[in-house]
Amino acid sequence: MAPAVRLAVIAALLSFNGGFVDTAGFLGLQGLFTAHVTGNFVTLGATLVMGTHGVIAKLLALPEFMLIVAVGHLAGTALRRLQLPALPILLVVKVCLLLAFFVLAVALGPFADSDAPAALLTGFAGIAAMAMQNTVQRVHFANIPPTTLMTGNTTQAVLDAVDLIGGVTGDNAQAIRTRFGRTVRGIVCFAVGCAVAAILYYWVGFWCLAIPVAVGAATAIMRGK
Repeated sequence: MAPAVRLAVIAALLSFNGGFVDTAGFLGLQGLFTAHVTGNFVTLGATLVMGTHGVIAKLLALPEFMLIVAVGHLAGTALRRLQLPALPILLVVKVCLLLAFFVLAVALGPFADSDAPAALLTGFAGIAAMAMQNTVQRVHFANIPPTTLMTGNTTQAVLDAVDLIGGVTGDNAQAIRTRFGRTVRGIVCFAVGCAVAAILYYWVGFWCLAIPVAVGAATAIMRGK
C-alpha cells in the first residue's frame, strides 16, 4: 500500500474510533465524553444544575486526560531516545487501553451511577485510550486533521470551501483542496463512528466496544509495517 493511501486509511480509522468511543461512552456512562473535553465542561454544568449523576467523573476527566497526554508524550520522547519505535508502541498501548475499556464495561456495566467506583474505573480507561490517541495524532500524524475535535475541522472545511468556491488558484489552491478533502473525510468517518456506535449500543450494549478494539488493532498493524 502506498504511504499516502496508508496514511489516509489510518486517519479514517482513527476518526471512526474517535466518534465511536465518544458516543458509546456518552451513552453508557451517563453523559461522560471520553475524548471531548469541552463536552465534559458542558455536561458538568448541566449535571450540577439538574442534580443528576456524573459530577465526580466529569470533574476528574480533565486532569486524567491531561496526565495521560503528558505521560504519552514523555514516553514517546524516551522511546525515541532509546531508538525504539515510539509510534507502534504507543498505538499498542492505546489498543490495550481500549481493550481494558471494553472488558471493564462488559464485566462491570451497565452503570446506574456513573460516579460509582466501577463506573469511574471504566470511564477512566476510555478517557486514557482517547487521550493517548490525541497524543499520538498530534505528535506523529500532525499533517492529518484532528481525529476527535470536529468543531475545528468543520470550521476549517467551511473556510476552505469558501476559498475554493471563490476561485483560489495556483499551488495554494492545490494545498487547500488537499486539506479540504482530508478534513471532510475525517468529519464523515467520525460521524459514521458515532452512528454505528449508537446503533450497536442500542442492540448489544457495551459489547459494541469490541469494534474500536479491532479498529485500533488494525491501525497499529498498518503503522507497524
